[in-house]
Amino acid sequence: MYDLDGNAIAAPLFDVFGVEMTTAVGTCRGCGWAGPLAEVAVYLVTPGVVARCPRCDALLIVIVDRRGMACLELAGFSSLEQPGGPGATGRTRPTRTEPRRTS
Repeated sequence: MYDLDGNAIAAPLFDVFGVEMTTAVGTCRGCGWAGPLAEVAVYLVTPGVVARCPRCDALLIVIVDRRGMACLELAGFSSLEQPGGPGATGRTRPTRTEPRRTS
């Protein structure tokens, strides 16, 4: 198996977020690496896709298609900033990476 870069998952990320996400900056929960999603190592494995940190190989993203719906796991990130960073809209709005808990 060989790895691709984060550009290989541009389309599914766009489908989920509605914006181009390869320029979004993520921070690895494992080692603290921070960089654009275009730099992560992507592996196309059945039944989905995984993206790993280019520094420590930690699992950052899992994308699986389930009955036509993209299921996305981002637990490997400690933060994920919107594309373009703070200067794009004047503020940074992090994407929630932990599951919401309901009582």
